[in-house]
Amino acid sequence: MSFSSLFESGESARNKSHFATLVSIAQSHDNMSAQETVVLERFKSKLDISDSDYAAILKNPSAYPVTPPTDSEERIQWLHDLFKIVFADHAMDDNEHKLLRRYATAIGYNDEDAKYLVDRSIEIFSGHLNLEDYRYLLNKDRK
Repeated sequence: MSFSSLFESGESARNKSHFATLVSIAQSHDNMSAQETVVLERFKSKLDISDSDYAAILKNPSAYPVTPPTDSEERIQWLHDLFKIVFADHAMDDNEHKLLRRYATAIGYNDEDAKYLVDRSIEIFSGHLNLEDYRYLLNKDRK
C-alpha cells in the first residue's frame, strides 16, 4: 500500500471500487465494446477517477475490492450504474448476469433481494414491461 493511499478519502476509495466493478463487468466478455468504453469514460468523469487510476483499474480491476455503499440510496444508484454498463451494448450474456447477482450481494443486498432486483432490472432495462408497469413509469413523476 502506498503512503498516499493511507490518506485516501472513503468516498474516493468507494468510487474507485465502484468503477473497478463497472470495468470488471465491461471486461467480462472477450472485448469491451465501443459503447461500453464510452459509458466507462462518462463514469470516469462522474466518479472523479484520475487518468492514472483509470489506466490502473482498466489493467487490473480485481485489485480494487468491492467497498459497499453506506446507504440504501447509493446502493440503488450503484445497481443502476451496473445495469447501464451491461446494457451499453444492448445485450447481456450469462456471465454478466452472474456478475450482477454477485455484485448486488457484495454491495449489501441479501440473496433473495439481489435476485429480485437483478431480475426486475433486467425486465426494465431490456424493455420487457407489462402495460401497468409501463404506465406507472410514464406517469411516476407527472404532477
